Amino acid sequence: MTGEAVASNDVVSARVLTVPNAISFVRLLLVPVFAVLIARGQDGWAVGVLAVSGASDWLDGVLARKLGQVSRLGQLLDPAADRLFIIVTLVALAWRDVVPWWLLAVLVLRDVVLAVMLVVLARGGYAPLPVHLAGKAGTFALLYAFPLLLLAQWDSWVGTVAGVVGWAFALWGVALYWFSAVVYLAQARHLLRDTAEPA
Repeated sequence: MTGEAVASNDVVSARVLTVPNAISFVRLLLVPVFAVLIARGQDGWAVGVLAVSGASDWLDGVLARKLGQVSRLGQLLDPAADRLFIIVTLVALAWRDVVPWWLLAVLVLRDVVLAVMLVVLARGGYAPLPVHLAGKAGTFALLYAFPLLLLAQWDSWVGTVAGVVGWAFALWGVALYWFSAVVYLAQARHLLRDTAEPA
């Protein structure tokens, strides 16, 4: 369960064995499954795996709140599964010429920028920032874009429609991803500036 979906009044526990954590772990296991399916050209099954991954990303957050199972491990595991799935999927789709390499580069650059920011914050004694809603929305958009872009390879009206909708989701996902990055950088700058100012 990622911090993006954690309300301020949720109790965060140290539990490991929870239903949401199990779902996130399964999503991690699906990453190599998807990679193998793409490499073998089994696009139908690959689309199914992507669809399951996108649905499970929404489901684990809902269950964590409904069941009162928000955990520290889940706050780390869920976004880690999201990032890994997005990167591996983009590499696979770019390798198949389904998406251009610049799309992968733009998203990786964003994660690199935020990784540097986290290091700077940690050196200043700050924990990772609360995740912005735009970051989660961007992740959702990308996870829904990927199966549609894969379906766009079909030579039919389904492929045409999937391509249009898939690219709409992909571009919105990129925009939201970078918008959230700007928000994080502004928050980090504010914290570090307050620390530098004399009391």
